[in-house]
Amino acid sequence: MSYEHVRLEFRNQVAVLTLNAPQYLNALSATMVQEVNAAVMEAEKSDARCLLMTGEGRAFSAGANLQVRQQADALPPTGSVLETHYHPLMTRLRQMDMTFVTAINGPAVGVGMSLAIMSDYAVASDNAYFLQAFANIGLVPDGGVTYVLPRIVGWRRAMELSMMAERFPADQALEWGLINKVVGADSLMDEAMAVAERFASGPRSLTLIRKAYWESLNNGYDEQFKLEVALQNIAHQSNDNKEGVAAFLEKREAKFTGT
Repeated sequence: MSYEHVRLEFRNQVAVLTLNAPQYLNALSATMVQEVNAAVMEAEKSDARCLLMTGEGRAFSAGANLQVRQQADALPPTGSVLETHYHPLMTRLRQMDMTFVTAINGPAVGVGMSLAIMSDYAVASDNAYFLQAFANIGLVPDGGVTYVLPRIVGWRRAMELSMMAERFPADQALEWGLINKVVGADSLMDEAMAVAERFASGPRSLTLIRKAYWESLNNGYDEQFKLEVALQNIAHQSNDNKEGVAAFLEKREAKFTGT
Protein backbone atom coordinates (compact mmCIF):
# COMPACT_ATOMS: atom_id res chain seq x y z
CA MET A 1 0.00 0.00 0.00
CA SER A 2 1.25 3.49 -0.82
CA TYR A 3 1.10 6.38 1.63
CA GLU A 4 1.49 10.14 1.26
CA HIS A 5 2.24 11.15 4.85
CA VAL A 6 3.92 8.08 6.34
CA ARG A 7 6.50 5.55 5.23
CA LEU A 8 6.40 1.84 6.10
CA GLU A 9 9.44 -0.40 5.65
CA PHE A 10 10.25 -3.91 6.84
CA ARG A 11 13.66 -4.87 8.22
CA ASN A 12 14.39 -8.21 9.88
CA GLN A 13 10.82 -8.70 11.13
CA VAL A 14 10.70 -5.08 12.30
CA ALA A 15 8.07 -2.81 10.74
CA VAL A 16 9.55 0.70 10.66
CA LEU A 17 6.80 3.31 10.49
CA THR A 18 8.06 6.84 9.83
CA LEU A 19 5.85 9.90 10.21
CA ASN A 20 6.72 11.61 6.96
CA ALA A 21 5.53 15.22 6.81
CA PRO A 22 8.75 17.02 7.77
CA GLN A 23 7.55 20.29 6.25
CA TYR A 24 5.00 20.39 9.11
CA LEU A 25 7.35 18.82 11.69
CA ASN A 26 5.19 15.70 11.27
CA ALA A 27 2.15 17.48 12.69
CA LEU A 28 -0.88 15.26 12.27
CA SER A 29 -3.71 15.96 9.87
CA ALA A 30 -6.82 13.78 9.67
CA THR A 31 -5.50 12.01 6.60
CA MET A 32 -2.14 11.41 8.25
CA VAL A 33 -3.77 9.85 11.32
CA GLN A 34 -5.74 7.55 9.04
CA GLU A 35 -2.55 6.61 7.22
CA VAL A 36 -0.76 5.82 10.48
CA ASN A 37 -3.66 3.58 11.46
CA ALA A 38 -3.63 1.87 8.06
CA ALA A 39 0.14 1.35 8.25
CA VAL A 40 -0.16 -0.22 11.69
CA MET A 41 -2.86 -2.55 10.31
CA GLU A 42 -0.56 -3.47 7.42
CA ALA A 43 2.28 -4.19 9.83
CA GLU A 44 -0.02 -6.40 11.92
CA LYS A 45 -0.88 -8.48 8.84
CA SER A 46 2.79 -8.97 7.93
CA ASP A 47 5.30 -11.32 9.52
CA ALA A 48 6.80 -8.42 11.48
CA ARG A 49 7.02 -8.99 15.23
CA CYS A 50 7.88 -5.46 16.34
CA LEU A 51 6.70 -2.00 15.29
CA LEU A 52 9.26 0.82 15.40
CA MET A 53 7.85 4.33 15.02
CA THR A 54 9.90 7.47 14.40
CA GLY A 55 9.66 10.82 12.61
CA GLU A 56 11.28 12.16 9.46
CA GLY A 57 13.42 15.28 9.78
CA ARG A 58 13.76 17.44 12.89
CA ALA A 59 10.71 16.31 14.87
CA PHE A 60 8.95 13.18 16.03
CA SER A 61 5.62 15.01 15.80
CA ALA A 62 4.55 18.57 16.54
CA GLY A 63 1.03 17.39 17.43
CA ALA A 64 -2.12 18.29 15.53
CA ASN A 65 -1.55 20.27 12.34
CA LEU A 66 -3.10 23.63 13.21
CA GLN A 67 -1.91 25.21 9.94
CA VAL A 68 -4.23 23.05 7.86
CA ARG A 69 -7.10 22.86 10.35
CA GLN A 70 -9.37 24.92 8.12
CA GLN A 71 -8.60 22.91 4.98
CA ALA A 72 -10.52 19.84 3.85
CA ASP A 73 -7.81 17.59 5.26
CA ALA A 74 -7.81 19.37 8.59
CA LEU A 75 -8.78 17.98 11.93
CA PRO A 76 -12.24 19.30 12.90
CA PRO A 77 -12.24 21.95 15.63
CA THR A 78 -14.17 19.63 17.97
CA GLY A 79 -13.47 16.61 20.14
CA SER A 80 -15.17 14.36 17.57
CA VAL A 81 -11.86 13.67 15.86
CA LEU A 82 -10.68 11.96 19.03
CA GLU A 83 -13.42 9.35 18.61
CA THR A 84 -13.23 9.02 14.83
CA HIS A 85 -9.44 9.10 14.33
CA TYR A 86 -7.29 8.97 17.45
CA HIS A 87 -9.23 6.50 19.56
CA PRO A 88 -9.11 3.75 16.88
CA LEU A 89 -5.37 4.36 16.38
CA MET A 90 -4.43 4.41 20.07
CA THR A 91 -6.61 1.37 20.74
CA ARG A 92 -4.93 -0.50 17.91
CA LEU A 93 -1.47 0.37 19.24
CA ARG A 94 -2.47 -0.78 22.71
CA GLN A 95 -4.02 -4.07 21.59
CA MET A 96 -1.78 -5.09 18.69
CA ASP A 97 -0.13 -8.49 18.88
CA MET A 98 3.42 -7.22 18.45
CA THR A 99 5.91 -5.26 20.49
CA PHE A 100 6.25 -1.50 20.02
CA VAL A 101 9.31 0.75 20.15
CA THR A 102 9.49 4.51 19.56
CA ALA A 103 12.58 6.37 18.38
CA ILE A 104 11.90 9.96 19.40
CA ASN A 105 14.13 11.96 17.08
CA GLY A 106 13.02 15.46 18.06
CA PRO A 107 10.12 17.36 19.60
CA ALA A 108 7.13 15.24 20.65
CA VAL A 109 4.39 17.79 21.21
CA GLY A 110 0.70 17.48 22.10
CA VAL A 111 -0.78 14.32 20.63
CA GLY A 112 2.68 13.61 19.19
CA MET A 113 3.76 13.07 22.78
CA SER A 114 0.78 10.77 23.28
CA LEU A 115 2.06 8.61 20.41
CA ALA A 116 5.65 8.70 21.63
CA ILE A 117 4.87 7.35 25.10
CA MET A 118 2.45 4.60 23.99
CA SER A 119 5.35 2.30 23.24
CA ASP A 120 6.77 -0.59 25.24
CA TYR A 121 10.25 0.92 24.98
CA ALA A 122 11.08 4.54 24.14
CA VAL A 123 14.49 5.82 23.01
CA ALA A 124 15.00 9.56 22.54
CA SER A 125 17.77 11.60 20.97
CA ASP A 126 19.52 14.06 23.25
CA ASN A 127 17.98 16.96 21.31
CA ALA A 128 14.40 15.70 21.73
CA TYR A 129 11.92 17.29 24.08
CA PHE A 130 8.34 16.71 25.17
CA LEU A 131 5.61 19.29 25.47
CA GLN A 132 2.03 19.05 26.66
CA ALA A 133 1.13 22.14 24.67
CA PHE A 134 -2.66 21.96 25.01
CA ALA A 135 -3.03 24.55 27.78
CA ASN A 136 -1.07 27.05 25.68
CA ILE A 137 -3.89 27.07 23.11
CA GLY A 138 -6.77 26.65 25.54
CA LEU A 139 -7.31 22.92 25.05
CA VAL A 140 -7.26 19.77 27.20
CA PRO A 141 -4.61 17.04 26.84
CA ASP A 142 -5.86 14.23 24.63
CA GLY A 143 -4.89 11.18 22.66
CA GLY A 144 -5.23 9.09 25.82
CA VAL A 145 -2.39 10.92 27.55
CA THR A 146 -4.42 11.78 30.66
CA TYR A 147 -4.75 8.03 31.21
CA VAL A 148 -1.19 6.98 30.37
CA LEU A 149 0.92 9.89 31.63
CA PRO A 150 0.01 9.81 35.37
CA ARG A 151 0.55 6.06 35.35
CA ILE A 152 4.09 6.56 34.06
CA VAL A 153 5.31 9.61 35.96
CA GLY A 154 2.73 9.94 38.74
CA TRP A 155 -0.25 12.23 39.25
CA ARG A 156 1.65 15.27 40.54
CA ARG A 157 4.18 15.31 37.70
CA ALA A 158 1.50 14.66 35.08
CA MET A 159 -0.41 17.68 36.37
CA GLU A 160 2.74 19.79 36.23
CA LEU A 161 3.54 18.81 32.66
CA SER A 162 -0.04 19.43 31.51
CA MET A 163 -0.81 22.67 33.39
CA MET A 164 2.58 24.37 33.11
CA ALA A 165 2.78 23.38 29.41
CA GLU A 166 6.55 23.85 29.27
CA ARG A 167 9.22 22.03 27.31
CA PHE A 168 10.43 18.89 29.02
CA PRO A 169 13.93 17.86 27.82
CA ALA A 170 14.91 14.28 27.09
CA ASP A 171 17.33 13.98 29.99
CA GLN A 172 14.64 15.01 32.48
CA ALA A 173 12.15 12.69 30.78
CA LEU A 174 14.63 9.87 31.39
CA GLU A 175 15.01 10.87 35.03
CA TRP A 176 11.23 10.84 35.51
CA GLY A 177 10.84 7.45 33.82
CA LEU A 178 8.93 8.76 30.82
CA ILE A 179 11.41 7.15 28.43
CA ASN A 180 13.96 4.33 28.66
CA LYS A 181 17.11 5.77 27.15
CA VAL A 182 18.69 8.94 25.72
CA VAL A 183 21.34 8.68 23.00
CA GLY A 184 23.04 11.00 20.54
CA ALA A 185 21.02 11.88 17.46
CA ASP A 186 23.45 10.05 15.18
CA SER A 187 22.98 6.77 17.01
CA LEU A 188 19.24 6.98 17.70
CA MET A 189 18.00 4.66 14.96
CA ASP A 190 20.80 2.15 15.52
CA GLU A 191 19.90 1.97 19.21
CA ALA A 192 16.17 1.76 18.54
CA MET A 193 16.64 -0.89 15.84
CA ALA A 194 18.79 -2.96 18.18
CA VAL A 195 15.98 -2.97 20.74
CA ALA A 196 13.31 -3.62 18.08
CA GLU A 197 15.28 -6.52 16.59
CA ARG A 198 15.79 -7.98 20.04
CA PHE A 199 12.04 -7.85 20.63
CA ALA A 200 11.33 -9.22 17.14
CA SER A 201 13.56 -12.22 17.79
CA GLY A 202 12.16 -12.77 21.27
CA PRO A 203 9.54 -15.27 22.46
CA ARG A 204 5.81 -15.18 21.87
CA SER A 205 5.42 -14.27 25.53
CA LEU A 206 6.62 -10.70 24.91
CA THR A 207 3.26 -9.79 23.39
CA LEU A 208 1.52 -11.53 26.29
CA ILE A 209 3.63 -9.49 28.72
CA ARG A 210 2.55 -6.22 27.08
CA LYS A 211 -1.08 -7.38 27.25
CA ALA A 212 -0.71 -8.19 30.95
CA TYR A 213 0.66 -4.77 31.81
CA TRP A 214 -1.89 -2.85 29.76
CA GLU A 215 -4.74 -4.78 31.39
CA SER A 216 -3.24 -4.18 34.84
CA LEU A 217 -4.18 -0.50 34.50
CA ASN A 218 -7.85 -1.45 34.78
CA ASN A 219 -7.87 -4.69 36.79
CA GLY A 220 -8.00 -5.29 40.50
CA TYR A 221 -5.57 -7.73 42.09
CA ASP A 222 -7.79 -10.81 41.74
CA GLU A 223 -8.67 -9.98 38.13
CA GLN A 224 -5.03 -9.47 37.28
CA PHE A 225 -4.01 -12.74 38.94
CA LYS A 226 -6.62 -14.57 36.86
CA LEU A 227 -5.31 -12.89 33.73
CA GLU A 228 -1.77 -14.00 34.60
CA VAL A 229 -3.04 -17.58 34.89
CA ALA A 230 -4.72 -17.36 31.48
CA LEU A 231 -1.73 -15.78 29.78
CA GLN A 232 0.70 -18.19 31.43
CA ASN A 233 -1.32 -21.11 30.10
CA ILE A 234 -1.07 -19.66 26.60
CA ALA A 235 2.67 -19.08 26.98
CA HIS A 236 3.22 -22.56 28.40
CA GLN A 237 1.67 -24.13 25.31
CA SER A 238 3.83 -22.12 22.89
CA ASN A 239 6.68 -23.49 20.81
CA ASP A 240 8.85 -20.73 22.23
CA ASN A 241 8.38 -22.03 25.77
CA LYS A 242 9.46 -25.51 24.64
CA GLU A 243 12.46 -24.01 22.85
CA GLY A 244 13.37 -21.81 25.79
CA VAL A 245 13.35 -24.71 28.24
CA ALA A 246 15.32 -26.93 25.85
CA ALA A 247 17.91 -24.20 25.26
CA PHE A 248 18.27 -23.68 29.02
CA LEU A 249 18.83 -27.38 29.66
CA GLU A 250 21.23 -27.69 26.72
CA LYS A 251 23.10 -24.53 27.77
CA ARG A 252 22.68 -22.81 24.41
CA GLU A 253 21.01 -19.64 23.11
CA ALA A 254 17.32 -20.06 22.40
CA LYS A 255 16.02 -19.56 18.86
CA PHE A 256 12.53 -18.20 19.23
CA THR A 257 10.02 -18.06 16.37
CA GLY A 258 7.21 -16.09 17.95
CA THR A 259 4.90 -19.12 17.98
